[in-house]
Amino acid sequence: RGWRGLGLSTPSSAISSIPVPVPKPQLPSPPPTEAARQLDELLADLGHMQSKLLGQGAGVPVESPLDNMLGSLTRDLQELGITAAPAGVCAACRKPIAGKVLTALGKTWHPEHFTCARCGRELDKGPFFEQGGQAFCEDDYHQAFSPRCAYCAGPIREKVLTALEQTWHPEHFFCAHCGKVFGDEGFLERNGKPYCHQDFLAVFAPKCQGCERPVTDNYITALEGVWHLECFVCTECLTGFTSGSFFELEGRPYCELHFHQRQGTICHGCGRPVTGRCITAAGRRYHPEHFVCTYCLGRLHKGTFHERGDKMYCQPCHDKLFV
Repeated sequence: RGWRGLGLSTPSSAISSIPVPVPKPQLPSPPPTEAARQLDELLADLGHMQSKLLGQGAGVPVESPLDNMLGSLTRDLQELGITAAPAGVCAACRKPIAGKVLTALGKTWHPEHFTCARCGRELDKGPFFEQGGQAFCEDDYHQAFSPRCAYCAGPIREKVLTALEQTWHPEHFFCAHCGKVFGDEGFLERNGKPYCHQDFLAVFAPKCQGCERPVTDNYITALEGVWHLECFVCTECLTGFTSGSFFELEGRPYCELHFHQRQGTICHGCGRPVTGRCITAAGRRYHPEHFVCTYCLGRLHKGTFHERGDKMYCQPCHDKLFV
């Protein structure tokens, strides 16, 4: 009775119609005759018809012509020496049961009076569900008493899945992002919704600034973001920063050499970054000690050199070589 575990509630046992035993004549009356048997059947049929006309649960029915007819037939049977003993009192209409009797919920009923407490449908030919001493058809029982699915709000008739402090149809408990039913790996919860592991990480885990994949374990925080250890390398040469220092340009990390290459601060003489004093000549930068004549290697001074191709010469060497 009621809801049982995860599955469908176990319905109460199917009810059955039990024919009234053939009335026994009172002593010393003669054995019942065919006429008496026919009268007894007629009495039962009239009682059944009266019950249907009056309906169920209507309280004490008013006196009707059928009541008078039944009373008259009962007296006629008694005059013939036959007593039609009632099979019980109907729990719905409170009138004696003559004919078929139905036993359910520890009471006796006219078959047509044993009905669903919500919709009134007769329950004499199939299983029923009991709740609070009342009988219900399957649909009304589930609508009134079964747990509701948190996804579709419909009653759960068979297996029920409990998760996130709610109940669900098993087929309706799926990832809120991709819609797939969860497998053995289970689910992760965010804001009251379930997610598969893959989508949870894709939607909520921080993304690596290098590869844009979710960061789930060891990481580096730099440049206002997080990075996988293997992804935090020079953007140009992909070399890690073993010294622990790096240079930033437009939100990306660079080693010293490629940072200065991007910035145009590489010495044209030695090919190394210019980090201190700098000489700019012919659109190129030089360490002061590397700004020398290509021929004599003497240090040049602004305004006293000549450019030939991409090389610099002092005045005497230029005149000696090219004039």
